[in-house]
Amino acid sequence: MEFPDLGKHCSEKTCKQLDFLPLKCDACEEVFCKNHITYDQHKCTSSYKKDVQVPVCPLCNTPIPVRKGEMPDIVVGAHMDRDCKYDPTQQKQRIFTNKCLKEGCKRKEMMQLVCNQCHGNFCIKHRHPLDHDCKGGGRSISKAG
Repeated sequence: MEFPDLGKHCSEKTCKQLDFLPLKCDACEEVFCKNHITYDQHKCTSSYKKDVQVPVCPLCNTPIPVRKGEMPDIVVGAHMDRDCKYDPTQQKQRIFTNKCLKEGCKRKEMMQLVCNQCHGNFCIKHRHPLDHDCKGGGRSISKAG
């Protein structure tokens, strides 16, 4: 052994490989080989310090600002406890609320399709007077057009 101080051992518990070009993790400051340098590969506990993702509240879908060095889970939890504008009554707003008045039809539409003659609300399939057997008072429409 001519150079006993040359190189460093990988800090990963399962590896400990002697590496002559060791890499230092910028989050936890430990030395790793090329196989364990990424945060995921060595399960870095300090990776949140370098992570720049913005977490979003799962209830109100608002981005939550997180300062450097703070744990995102704790900040989002604090937001949910104090500042969250989540209202469970508004969570499930129905889009298709306009029910077709044609007998036997159960379709609902996003917007109202009102007949000009009988003023009833119908689905796309039954929106024309001939399609819903219109009984409204208006000029008669021939089947020929």
